[in-house]
Amino acid sequence: MFVKLYLIALPTFFVIDMVWLVLVAKNFYQKQIGFLMKTDVNWFAAIVFYLFFIAGLIVFVISPAVVKHSWLHALLFGAFFGFITYATYDLTNLATIRDWPLLVTVVDLIWGSVLAASVSVITYFIANKI
Repeated sequence: MFVKLYLIALPTFFVIDMVWLVLVAKNFYQKQIGFLMKTDVNWFAAIVFYLFFIAGLIVFVISPAVVKHSWLHALLFGAFFGFITYATYDLTNLATIRDWPLLVTVVDLIWGSVLAASVSVITYFIANKI
């Protein structure tokens, strides 16, 4: 079941996050933390993050939701998982990086919650259909 869920969740996560990063929030991040951003993305690190994040989402959120037959579990625990994981990054940056904007932290915490909840619910419903 893990592989099936992974193959559903990974492209779902990628598409939703790319819409956010490329279309919706690109100018936001450039304006807020452009002074910290690299000109060349470390794609290896980005891909490793995606792979680990999706694995965690499946183990801790989506698989339990499927077992419980509960899309609400996928929604609520997905949002919580996204909040906690994004908080690890953003609150650490807020605590340790000079001039890290509070607004970026708040926006990222909301985004992490929405993204993980969305991926969890979409994956749950697709997995139940196939």
